[in-house]
Amino acid sequence: MQKLPFVLIAIFGLLTTASAQNKTTPDVSDQLINTMHQYEVDVRALNRVYFIKASPEKRERYKRLANDYLSKMSSVPFQSLTQEGKADFVLFKRDLDQDIYKADEDAKSYQVLSKWFPFADTIYNFEKIRRRGGMIDGQRVASAFDGIIKQIKPLQAKLAEDKSISISDEASARSIITGLQKALQLTYSFYNGYDPLFTWWVPITYDSLTKQMDAYAAAFKSVSEKNAPKKDNSGITGYPVGRSELIRQLNYELVNYTPEELIEIANKEFAWCDKEMLKASQDMGFGKDWKKALEKVKQSYVPPGEQPAAMVDLYNQSIDFLKKKDLITIPPLAEETWRIVMMSPRQQLLNPFFYGGEEFAVSYPTNTMDYDQKMMSMRGNNPNFSRATVHHELIAGHYLQQFMNERYRYYRNFDTPFWTEGWSLYWEMLLWDEGFPRTPEERVGMLFWRMHRCARIIFSLNYHLGKWTPQECVDFLVDRVGHERANAEGEVRRSFVGSYAPLYQLAYMMGALEIRSLQKEMVKSGKMTLKEFNDAVMHENNMPIEMLRNIIANQPIEKEYKTHWKFYDLK
Repeated sequence: MQKLPFVLIAIFGLLTTASAQNKTTPDVSDQLINTMHQYEVDVRALNRVYFIKASPEKRERYKRLANDYLSKMSSVPFQSLTQEGKADFVLFKRDLDQDIYKADEDAKSYQVLSKWFPFADTIYNFEKIRRRGGMIDGQRVASAFDGIIKQIKPLQAKLAEDKSISISDEASARSIITGLQKALQLTYSFYNGYDPLFTWWVPITYDSLTKQMDAYAAAFKSVSEKNAPKKDNSGITGYPVGRSELIRQLNYELVNYTPEELIEIANKEFAWCDKEMLKASQDMGFGKDWKKALEKVKQSYVPPGEQPAAMVDLYNQSIDFLKKKDLITIPPLAEETWRIVMMSPRQQLLNPFFYGGEEFAVSYPTNTMDYDQKMMSMRGNNPNFSRATVHHELIAGHYLQQFMNERYRYYRNFDTPFWTEGWSLYWEMLLWDEGFPRTPEERVGMLFWRMHRCARIIFSLNYHLGKWTPQECVDFLVDRVGHERANAEGEVRRSFVGSYAPLYQLAYMMGALEIRSLQKEMVKSGKMTLKEFNDAVMHENNMPIEMLRNIIANQPIEKEYKTHWKFYDLK
């Protein structure tokens, strides 16, 4: 790096000193930003040490950190904060409270299952000694491992007869076992080959213990599935969280509606889609039989090998449209720095459609798929369907979000799918309004995905309310939206078996409707142009949309904040 001349250094020093003298009182909002940043750095520091999943040591250490920062927050003069500072205060405190809540809930789950893991502390302690390079007795380790094997065998037999183990318990047990296996692996790899007595005593017993742990995890899965109250032919199992937990999570996300009201909103949006789909079907010559129109559109898939080029063509059409309409600022570097990859067959089981961000992952058949799988993948990823989602995944959707988040308000870590997915779906809606679909076939393709977002709300909430089985969710997607059955199964499996939170699937449509409502509030009033509004959202980073509204529309923010915004008229 080139050094600054001495004169420039001196001038810079004088300016810095003068600035410090003029600013006698540090800005409270700046101090809060620094506190938020320090918390994230502290969490990352702890992550380097406490990485044994579900261990009580890890849980309590992170809880203590959150409590420490809550104490710091109590001394922040809230009324002295800027509008953005008040938003940061409310959301940061909310997340600290959430971290403590989750730690307490995890402790309860661990306590319920602790009788099945009387040997856990022994394994945790070996890993704790290893962490700082302590000496351990190889024979004592081998004896302890052998004793654990002898403990697990009768526990596993008892487990097979237990009627109380639920799908939720199995998920917690799997997390505990995964952590214990990691602790065992770290201990073994650290000493084996380096400590002569450890290397002589432990390996055979260690191998037996790892196999026993795998069998124990499988036993939990087997008994939980046997105890599951609702079984169907889908082969998909999950954990419905119930109405009270849905409401708690909606309050956390600052969404002021009940699950039942959200389903009502979804049905109203679905009715709009139905009307538009019938118009497109009639324009294609199929009258009211929109499923025949949909079938015709599915046949528009490109030949094998041509899908990446077709997706790039769609991207080019989309980016040209955004620029022509001047809808948002697009940094040239953002256009330059995304890339394409191909999705593996295994990935396509959980997500049968392409996804985006920095990597634009194209979903299309491989030579290892059978004929039906190939046809379903090609039909479900035809260019007319993909027209709705290329801008969702890249620009102005997920990749632009990622690009801008790293450059604006980067200290905010209030990740919410209502902003992440809502913003991308907002662009599907906005480009529809602006005339991006040119033909009836393209309208059908875009409407297919919009209907899909409505359906996500309905099937995911009914599932978590305990009203629908996974099979009913699959059938709903096939019958009501027109999904290929394999793709519908992949969507439902992704929703309930993957790592998605209960509100994730409904967040697409609800987040988009929130942003759309805020856009109308700001643009129709003449306070902002459409481009100014879209740029403003990108400059505030990821946060609940109600709090985004408080910042952009300068709404009051109270210290003890409660959600209150009604963004959708249900009348």
